[in-house]
Amino acid sequence: MNNRFFNYILALLFLTCLSYNARAQNIQAAAKLQQYTIRIGDQTKLFLSVRQPAKEHVNFPKPGDTIISKVQVVSINKPDTTYDQNDHNSLTVTQSYTITCFDAGTYTIPSFSIGTSGGVLKTNALTLQVETVKVDTTKAIYDVKLPITVSYTFLDQLKDNWYWIVFPLLAIGVIIGLIWYLRNRPKVEPVVQVVKPIIPPHVTALNQLKELRDKKLWQQEEVKQYHIELSDIVREYLEKRYAIKTHEKTTDEIFAGLKYMDITDVNREKLRHILVLADLVKFAKEKPLPAENEESLEIAIDFVVATKQPEKLVSEGGSTHV
Repeated sequence: MNNRFFNYILALLFLTCLSYNARAQNIQAAAKLQQYTIRIGDQTKLFLSVRQPAKEHVNFPKPGDTIISKVQVVSINKPDTTYDQNDHNSLTVTQSYTITCFDAGTYTIPSFSIGTSGGVLKTNALTLQVETVKVDTTKAIYDVKLPITVSYTFLDQLKDNWYWIVFPLLAIGVIIGLIWYLRNRPKVEPVVQVVKPIIPPHVTALNQLKELRDKKLWQQEEVKQYHIELSDIVREYLEKRYAIKTHEKTTDEIFAGLKYMDITDVNREKLRHILVLADLVKFAKEKPLPAENEESLEIAIDFVVATKQPEKLVSEGGSTHV
């Protein structure tokens, strides 16, 4: 029984070693320099690369200020990961370090230890050659040249400080323009609403009848013109007083429009007398007597006075003042 258990343990250890070797063979580490020869004070990069399975995790070394004596670490850069185009299950992780050296000589950078789940991998060692600046000893030694004096003119100052001149000038121009505008802008005059008296229709008609009488047309044998103007004055009064159309209307059409208006029978007869007599003179070549001509004008005056409205003042804005 004890022999069988011992054999089982040996077999398990053997399989574990085989698994470790297989996993270790799948992980490969390498080191290289960007430049293997540099001058004193120049910088170069040290690359540590690990080719590994995609699910593997490795730990790169984190050196201090120096890798070895006189080879200094300037910075540790971020790792870079690249997948294998032929095998997507494999990838390469590269860790770079910027290094420099200030002493000439040949320096051996030892191998680095990289930790993996399968164990510790070792990289290859590297050699860094640091050279001095070559000096031609065959040439004479010269003194250090003094700084060259460069003249700094007023135009140079303007070129370097133009904004300190342009922007204040623009600001001054804007202020002057604003002041000029405020002083010369057109003043807005207040709107004054003027109340104008509207001349009532009867006043206009009475004035026109007086002017017709003063013309003395029928006395100058212009009887037709006299009755035409008399008829037009009366028609215009009716149109404004009763808001009906009278121009280019016959006498009958005018009376039809006045059918429901508040006009007494007496005044209707006066109106009919004026319009009918005017129609007879205009169209039938009637020749009234002088007394009839004068009487027609007096009847028109009486009609206008009898049918006038109370006088009103109407403002331009439409408000009415009695």
